[in-house]
Amino acid sequence: MMRMDKLLANMGYGSRKEVKSLLKQGAITVNGSQVKSPSIHVDEKKDIVQVNGETVEYREFIYLMMHKPPGLVSATEDKRDETVVDILQTEDRIFEPFPVGRLDKDTEGLLLLTNDGTLAHQLLSPKKHVPKLYYARIEGEVTEETIEQFHQGVTLDDGYETKPAILNILEAGSVSEIEVTITEGKFHQVKRMFEAVGMEVVYLKRLRMGSLELDEDLELGEYRELSDDELSKLIQDTKKS
Repeated sequence: MMRMDKLLANMGYGSRKEVKSLLKQGAITVNGSQVKSPSIHVDEKKDIVQVNGETVEYREFIYLMMHKPPGLVSATEDKRDETVVDILQTEDRIFEPFPVGRLDKDTEGLLLLTNDGTLAHQLLSPKKHVPKLYYARIEGEVTEETIEQFHQGVTLDDGYETKPAILNILEAGSVSEIEVTITEGKFHQVKRMFEAVGMEVVYLKRLRMGSLELDEDLELGEYRELSDDELSKLIQDTKKS
């Protein structure tokens, strides 16, 4: 059960003050009967709430796939920089989604935003080992020795020993192109792993999180809702530990 003013405010029908005004105008009905009290409780899953004859389709959670562009901070708010939430449409921001994990400010690629705290926690839990695939360009020649080092786990600058990572060389040279899969989410982890072996990441893009792959039809800064199939598979990812 939920208060009428909270439900309608959550669904984008205005502030609670604006919702109260709609109620006073007689614009809102519940199961066909006009209501005027903002404190009335309704069953958001069973009751039929209408505003000016339009049925309110209640949703509790939202799941968004974003092709994060460089320059945005993976946060809900920041005093200095624009965030990934800032570029969402108003009808999506009202659900108060947050980024699941972080991508560095200069990193681009797949970013999941949701207000489903339980799923977010499961996806980020070290116990679940949800893999994350990145494409990167590396200043320096990545070799079979580097692959083995990543397979064994490397020691970061703060002494932390990473879990094994899968490193694939796409193109070797003075600037190497690679794909790397990690199951953790330490701060700047991919960059710090390469620093630990004497190399520098010059470009980084996340391609996949669990079974969820970046939709390459999304331009930088664009986003869309997950399909039911994508969401179902993502939930299954959290049950594979």
